[in-house]
Amino acid sequence: MSEITAVPLRPVGKAGVTTLWAGIGLLIVAGIGGAYAMTRAPVMLAMPPAEFLVANARHSGVKTTASGLEYEVLKKGEGATPTMADAALVEYKGSLTSGQVFDASKPGQPVPMQIAQVVPGFAEALTLMPRGSTYRVWIPPQLGYGAREAGPIPANSVLVFDITMHEFAAVPQQNAEMMSAPHADGTPGTPPPTTVQPGM
Repeated sequence: MSEITAVPLRPVGKAGVTTLWAGIGLLIVAGIGGAYAMTRAPVMLAMPPAEFLVANARHSGVKTTASGLEYEVLKKGEGATPTMADAALVEYKGSLTSGQVFDASKPGQPVPMQIAQVVPGFAEALTLMPRGSTYRVWIPPQLGYGAREAGPIPANSVLVFDITMHEFAAVPQQNAEMMSAPHADGTPGTPPPTTVQPGM
């Protein structure tokens, strides 16, 4: 019959116990943080628009205007900002909160658009942006397409846009009257391509 040899454990002092519990606490916090990071995006996607916007507004760097438009400055520009009477030359990518892209300009090919003719939230965002800036904006349904579907955009959707402002200029009245309204497929309305040229 073999003998079992007991290996005596060195007694743990008070300081050792404190360190042990501190280590366990850190592991628990790290685990909770990791789980939160992994579940935060799916949880936000499942939220109704109003709840999503409330949660999104709490993120660092996100600002909210009086109308409810939320935006984050990704690249700061300089100088003046356009008005509703201007046309802007922009690059943009529009997506749903799921990340599904519903419209985008071609890389390196800014699109001219009459600010007063795009959906209200997109127009407001443009009027906040100086030349050379890039913003990410979250447009509440009431500032976008509201309760109606628009092509690939479901009713009551929060619209997420990354927008780069290249240039803007005042639009002569006769050209402003020719501008198109927002398209039914969700594409922001755009003016004739000769309205604004780079470097104006």
